[in-house]
Amino acid sequence: MFPREYRGVAFVIGLFLVVQVGALALVPEFAESGYQAVENPDNPANSLLYVVAIVAMTGVMLAAFRYDFDWAIRLLIVGTSAWLSWYVFSALVSPLAAVVPAVAVGVGLLVHPEWYVIDTAGVLMGAGAAGLFGISFGLLPALILLAVLAVYDAVSVYGTEHMLSLAEGVMDLNIPVVLVIPLSLSYSLLDSGPASEEAAGVGEDADGEGDAADAASAEDGAAKDAEADGSTAASNEGSGKNDDDAGERDAFFIGLGDAVIPAVLVASAATFSSAPNLSVPLVGVNLPALLAMVGSLAGLVVLMRWVIRGRAHAGLPLLNGGAIGGYLIGSLIAGVPLIEALGLAAFF
Repeated sequence: MFPREYRGVAFVIGLFLVVQVGALALVPEFAESGYQAVENPDNPANSLLYVVAIVAMTGVMLAAFRYDFDWAIRLLIVGTSAWLSWYVFSALVSPLAAVVPAVAVGVGLLVHPEWYVIDTAGVLMGAGAAGLFGISFGLLPALILLAVLAVYDAVSVYGTEHMLSLAEGVMDLNIPVVLVIPLSLSYSLLDSGPASEEAAGVGEDADGEGDAADAASAEDGAAKDAEADGSTAASNEGSGKNDDDAGERDAFFIGLGDAVIPAVLVASAATFSSAPNLSVPLVGVNLPALLAMVGSLAGLVVLMRWVIRGRAHAGLPLLNGGAIGGYLIGSLIAGVPLIEALGLAAFF
């Protein structure tokens, strides 16, 4: 791994941390404001409905790309970005005042979708979505959601490969469903040409190892359909260069869904776990939530090593697996019985 790729990995970790900590900070405000999307957050059926919505939205987006309705997808995601940003800003200022910066986010994405605009919007969307889903999914539904999406992600990347097509279509729209990780100070997404070509290693051998990695849809099919659009397509992309040339890549890409989905469990654990809160300023966090964060970041480090080597990989098996493992370990250390940590106590 080259030095600037170390910096790129550090940048990715920083973005994921901001999403997770932001979600934790937003959870109390969202809960107090009554933003919970479902009546019964402990109902496991919520997760199954969500997964059905994911599959359906994936099909809709693939059809849109095939029949040249890319513009509609772009407008939908930009609108969703402004909407989710409003939720975040409304936790800081009055709902009316929050309209101004939320609209600014949408306008910025339309008129100047440079990498820092996309990443800023993506972080706002990610923190907002994770916070909203965290208060809407109890422990069992959150665990089911992460487990099912990890399996779905692996099948769709290694098996059917349809998520690779989705990732390729989304990348060229310059919308915040893909976080852009620049590896040089002079990098410009707008001047670099289509992102999918850069990620696929255009100009290299025809059998080059482009690593479009994961596409994880995140659509809330129950009460907030559009809120999850910001994580509709998550793709981990490298430049497709061989290891000898890896230092020459200018950027790589990782899907916003990879940040949002594990953070849902973090926010859910902070909301619904009976473990005592830790003395952390500004955010309410307990040991299960904290170790879920640590586990997801450990999975992220492993994933980024694979991405930098230029191979296709699904992100959610590592990220969700790390989050679930960390959460369960944190629960046991905090003295929470396993059956309660799994959200099964109400059924016995």
